[in-house]
Amino acid sequence: MPILEIKAISHNFKGLTALSQIDITVQEGEILGIIGPNGAGKTTLFNIISGFLRPTYGKILFRGKNIVGLRPDVIARQGLVRSFQGAGLFPKASCLENLIMAHHLYKEIGFWKTLLHTKSYAARELEVKDKSLQILETLHLTGVKDAGAHDIPYGHQKMLGIAMALATDAQMLLLDEPVAGMNPPEAQAMAEEIRRIRRGLGKTVVLVEHNMKMVMGVCDRVVVIQYGQKIAQGKPEEIKNDPRVIKAYLGTAER
Repeated sequence: MPILEIKAISHNFKGLTALSQIDITVQEGEILGIIGPNGAGKTTLFNIISGFLRPTYGKILFRGKNIVGLRPDVIARQGLVRSFQGAGLFPKASCLENLIMAHHLYKEIGFWKTLLHTKSYAARELEVKDKSLQILETLHLTGVKDAGAHDIPYGHQKMLGIAMALATDAQMLLLDEPVAGMNPPEAQAMAEEIRRIRRGLGKTVVLVEHNMKMVMGVCDRVVVIQYGQKIAQGKPEEIKNDPRVIKAYLGTAER
């Protein structure tokens, strides 16, 4: 069974159609890219999947359960977490503290355990710290663990944003423009990390991105949206050579 099924999702803003009858199926363990021109509806779709918007029509099944209408934090606790175009960090906290806070944002701790600092609370805090350090090591951020989030390079900030999503134990990550603003070496490093997240951690990834080289190099399949409608889907090589996509978005076939 697919991990995510988007069925006939439509959304209107004050009479204007932002999305119309979008159908997308995501298989567990795949990396799916969603591309399209500015204003195509990609971010609106992400907002709907993650619970920040409610669609006008349609349903979204995550592991077979309809999640339309659920709050973003409830969706996140079920294992579907979204990163944002901005890294979404706590800028004055250290990288390690950011990950620890990400753990607590999506998991109930218990008021009395926290207030009384019980043994179980102390053990939980130690476990959270250890897990946060492991995630930082996995994403090659150990060297900046004590640095303030606003003090590290932009590429590291984007990577920290993904680390915070991983801290929630999500099975599926929605990455909104993960390489936006990065130079080519940084974008390549991010692409490699996304592959490792899928391969080493068994995560499913859906990403929205304008960097075509990155999308075509990292994604198993690509969905193309234009004017709120899905116009094509397929493997990267198929998308690069699809006349509809070339006309609507790419301009010329990327070789």
